[in-house]
Amino acid sequence: MNDQVRTLGWRHGNVSVQALGGMIGPAVFILPDGRQVSPFHIAPWWNEAESAGLDGLTRGLRGEWPCVPFGYPMPAESFTDRWQSAIDPDEEAPDVHGYSSGHDWTFATSQDDAIDMTIAYPQDHDIARLERRIAPDREGPAIDFTLTIHPRRDCNLPVALHGCFALPTDPGAARLVPGEFGWGLSFPGTIEPNAALFKPDARFQSLEQVPAREGGDVDASRLPFDRAVEELLQLNDIDGRFALENRHAGYRMVFTWDAGKLPSTLLWYSNRGRQFAPWNGRHVCIGIEPCAAPFGIAPGTAARPNPISEAGTPTSVAFRAGKPVDIRYRVAVEPL
Repeated sequence: MNDQVRTLGWRHGNVSVQALGGMIGPAVFILPDGRQVSPFHIAPWWNEAESAGLDGLTRGLRGEWPCVPFGYPMPAESFTDRWQSAIDPDEEAPDVHGYSSGHDWTFATSQDDAIDMTIAYPQDHDIARLERRIAPDREGPAIDFTLTIHPRRDCNLPVALHGCFALPTDPGAARLVPGEFGWGLSFPGTIEPNAALFKPDARFQSLEQVPAREGGDVDASRLPFDRAVEELLQLNDIDGRFALENRHAGYRMVFTWDAGKLPSTLLWYSNRGRQFAPWNGRHVCIGIEPCAAPFGIAPGTAARPNPISEAGTPTSVAFRAGKPVDIRYRVAVEPL
C-alpha cells in the first residue's frame, strides 16, 4: 500500500489524499447527468523537478487541508496604523500555516468507506496531534470531513480549513456566492505591490462592491480576474456556507462547516499575481478558507486583541489541555 497517497472510490466519484499536508487532490465528482467535474485545485508545479527543493506546503499545494495553527509572521511595514499594535515584529513561526501543513501525515487503518490519518506534533508544541477523517457520501457527490484537534496544553490558536478550488480560464466565468455574513474586511497591507487590487483595511458588506485601491468599487465575486491579482479578503460572522459556481463547467461547489467554531472565511485571490518561482505568473485559484483567524497573520496576532476580534469576531480557538475539539465540514457538488 502506498504510504504517500491513499485513493478511495465510490459510486459518485473518487478522491485521493496525499500524506504531505494531508492534502486532498485530485478528486472527481460524478453529477447526476453523468458529467465528471474536479473542483479542487492542484498547483501547476506539482510534478516539476524544481519543486523538490520547495517547502512542504508549497510543494504539495492542492485541494484542501487543515491549518493548526493558521498563519505566519508577515512584514508589517505596509500595514495600516490600527494593525501595527496587534503585530509583534519579532514573532517567529517555524511552520507556515502550522506543522501539519508541511509535514507527512500517517494513514491509519480505515474502513472501506473512509480515509483516516493522523499526525503527531513536536513535543514542545501546544498541540499534541491531529486526526483527520475523509468520508465520501454514499448517496451523492459529496465528502464529509472530521478534524479532531488534541491540545497538549491550554492555549488560544488560530485554526483554518484551507480549501483551494479550481477556476475556469475565461475571466468572470466563475462566481463566488457566500452565505450570510456580518461584515467583510480587506487585507490591511500589501501582499504583492504589483498585484494589489483592494483598498487596504476597508470594510464592506457585499463581495460585489469591495473598495478598490484606485478608487471606486470592484466586483470581487466574479473570477478569474483579467489582471494580475494577489489579495486577501475576510468575511466575518458568516453562517458556515460558501458556494463557488463554475459556469464554464456547469457545476456549483458548496462548502459548509461549523461556524460556531470557525466564524470567518478568508478568501485568497491567487490570480497570476506572484511572478517569482515556482509561481511564475501562472497560478490561478481561489482559496476559500473557513477560519478563526485574522487574515492568516501570525498566531500571536490572532491571540491578542486585534481589529477583527475587537469588533466582536473571534480570531482564535480556545483549547484546554487533554480536551479534543472536533470540527466537522462538508464539500458537495451539484449541477448549476
